Amino acid sequence: MEEEKKPASGNGFMLKICGFIVDKRNLFFLIYIILAVFSAVSRNWVHVENEISKYLPADSETRQGLDLMEEEFVTYGSVSVMVANVSYEQGETIRDGLEEIEGVFSVDYDDTTAHYTYGSALYNVTFDYDQNDDRCLDSLDLVEQYVEKYDSYIKTDLGDTQSELINEEMQTISVIVVIVVVTVLLLTSQAYAEVPVLLITFGSAALVQMGTNFLLGTISFVSDSVTIVLQLALSVDYAVILLNRYKEEHQTLAPREATIVALSKAIPEISGSSLTTMGGLIAMMFMQFKMGADMGIVLIKAIVLSLISVFLLMPGIIMLFSGLMDKTKHKNFIPDIPFVGKFAYMSRYIIAPAFLVIICFAYVISGKCPYVYGYSKITPPIINSVQVADNMQKEYFDTKNMCAVCVPAGDYSAEAQLLKELESFEEVDSTVGLANTEAIGGYNLTDRLTPRQFSELLDIDYEIAELVYAAYAVDDANYGKVINGLSGYGVPLIDMFMFIYKEVDEGYVTLDADLMETLENANRMMNFAKNQLQGENYSRMLVYLNLPEESDETFEFIDRIHEIAAKYYGDARVYVVGQSVSDYDLQKCFDRDNRVVNIVSILAVLAVLLFTFKSAGMPVLLIIVIQGSIWINFSVPSIQNDYLFFLGYLIVSSIQMGANIDYAIVIASRYTELRGSMLRKEAIINTMNLSFPTIITSGTMLAVAGTLIGRMTSDCAIYGIGKCLGRGTIISIFITMFVLPQILLVGDKIIEKTAFVMNMPVRTRTAVGTMRIDGLVRGHIDGTVNGTMHAVVKGNVSAYIDSEAITELPDEETDPSFDSAEGAETGAALSQSANDPGEGSPDANALPQ
Repeated sequence: MEEEKKPASGNGFMLKICGFIVDKRNLFFLIYIILAVFSAVSRNWVHVENEISKYLPADSETRQGLDLMEEEFVTYGSVSVMVANVSYEQGETIRDGLEEIEGVFSVDYDDTTAHYTYGSALYNVTFDYDQNDDRCLDSLDLVEQYVEKYDSYIKTDLGDTQSELINEEMQTISVIVVIVVVTVLLLTSQAYAEVPVLLITFGSAALVQMGTNFLLGTISFVSDSVTIVLQLALSVDYAVILLNRYKEEHQTLAPREATIVALSKAIPEISGSSLTTMGGLIAMMFMQFKMGADMGIVLIKAIVLSLISVFLLMPGIIMLFSGLMDKTKHKNFIPDIPFVGKFAYMSRYIIAPAFLVIICFAYVISGKCPYVYGYSKITPPIINSVQVADNMQKEYFDTKNMCAVCVPAGDYSAEAQLLKELESFEEVDSTVGLANTEAIGGYNLTDRLTPRQFSELLDIDYEIAELVYAAYAVDDANYGKVINGLSGYGVPLIDMFMFIYKEVDEGYVTLDADLMETLENANRMMNFAKNQLQGENYSRMLVYLNLPEESDETFEFIDRIHEIAAKYYGDARVYVVGQSVSDYDLQKCFDRDNRVVNIVSILAVLAVLLFTFKSAGMPVLLIIVIQGSIWINFSVPSIQNDYLFFLGYLIVSSIQMGANIDYAIVIASRYTELRGSMLRKEAIINTMNLSFPTIITSGTMLAVAGTLIGRMTSDCAIYGIGKCLGRGTIISIFITMFVLPQILLVGDKIIEKTAFVMNMPVRTRTAVGTMRIDGLVRGHIDGTVNGTMHAVVKGNVSAYIDSEAITELPDEETDPSFDSAEGAETGAALSQSANDPGEGSPDANALPQ
């Protein structure tokens, strides 16, 4: 009997590793406890980026323009405050109170419809600090406290309010998803104690996933929000596969041995299953729009950590709960579905051709899907407090679409002409720049004043004005003006005021109290304007458009702005920045990313399938099924004319190709395995019966997770991802259950003729006696066999055995101590590549009879 327990050739190393994992389970428990404690702390170190524009390519206009503005200009913190149900006079009182708040620089409020209409007042409050200064948040809190007694609605980009609200929504979604997962597992499990085994395994992986995100530095708000839910939906299969393996082995082996053998069989199977999912996610990393790469990396990390948790932690948990699982067994609630297989066989020549026609139409229709690149045309299912305030202000007040135009600095005349020409277009409502901003006395900031004009403006002696201008000319190294006369010397008003203030501040000039107060006020206002509108190398102008945020007309006018600016600045680089420009850049990215994601995801999954099925035909059929599901999925918004945020397509198509194809693999693997020993009708009926529990378990979780995300979030990007993922998973389940079987039946000959298995065996094993065989067999065993075997054979064997999983056992007749049942158990435990009929086998590529 000792001889029987020796590992089979090529299998001992894996069994030793799995034995170490099981026997050292307390060590892995300790490691995971430490990691869990650390992750609970480190999850707070993760920095989340809430701006979609941050993920635009480095060479995009928006990205370059934003970087330029951050270097060149100061953008002061601001907040729009709407107070409803007040009179204009009450509004003035509120304005005065807001102006008294510490940190408030100015409050814009007047009797125009831009600030008061229909009993509602709108205040544009600007703070005295850069928008990245934490003091802005302190002042914002004071503003909120001041207006909370009114019917007020506050809109601002300061702080992370939107992110906090999204996190609250996702926490609610996560709780509901966990409840759904527990319900599904209770229905699909065979023992109630299986549920805590799976939940502990996943919970540990999820916590470590959140705790290790800080290693990536910064992640997007989308990745931060949906990764945990998607991690559960995408990777719970791995734990289910190992648990099913354990239950099968435990029928004949003790818990320890069953866990070791189950783990040795599950590791290659789970690893192979995860490759298709990661193949789809890898495609996202090739996107120019870096949010795709961000989400791809985070999700791949999540899947890898889930794999590690299943391989290292779950075996110990199974051992811990093994006794309880034996005691809490219940009947199987998932029924057989023979009618599906019978329907597939009867309708194979109708459904398969019809599906090809449908997906051709779906391809055309999905190509007309109304993608959008901003949030302005999408209404999420939930409206949070920030969006309520934004909607209220848009409803009562005419908010304009603003763009910033950055031009080379130093030519005030060119700036003035550019602003004037832009304002001549009906697409432009108004413009703001130094060249058209009024200062005092009816003059604009950049108007050139002579000494005479300056003396009249400030009501000072002309001689004093000449002295000031002479000092300015000397400081400007413009000595010719001093020599030839200053009467015609014009200096921009803003430059002269700032020069005088500097001279006063340094003690070279003394002014009376009234003039000093005027100078102080002018300097404060001019500095404020200059910090925002003039940098060292560039000037910034604000252009308010009478155009929607996103439309072809808007995008065309953005190009027109560049053409107009080129008339004044030639080949010099001019940047146009704004939400519309960001949408335009995203549209350009999408055109390229769409092609790349489709090609890379298909190639990555195709490579995995070729290796799995050792056939060229089978991968093509499976990819047609899932790609067809994707086209049908995105035909729905096209038919409904439902605007879809473009990111939903890029991410969901990758996940659908990488994850949903697992359902097709389950069915295809079982069919090819059973087809080796059954007729087609019998094989497809049994295939659907055996595949249904796995598909309904995994598919329900992913469909529910996606649907909940799509119905319970206020963020348009997350809403699009969830809606499409839930719908796409449901479509994939339906097609793999009710269309793929017919395709497999019709494509039987294609699969056979494109198989990589040679007609003649390339390696023949010969043995006589009693032996255990697990694997694909082509040859003679007291008769011809072509299929995957899991049996103890007594007789003569001369056959090609795919995985060399043949273990010679003591002959029952020559060894009285031999027990046939025990021999079968030992062979099963030691066989490295035994592919149990209870699971889809990647080596199950027997050819149809």
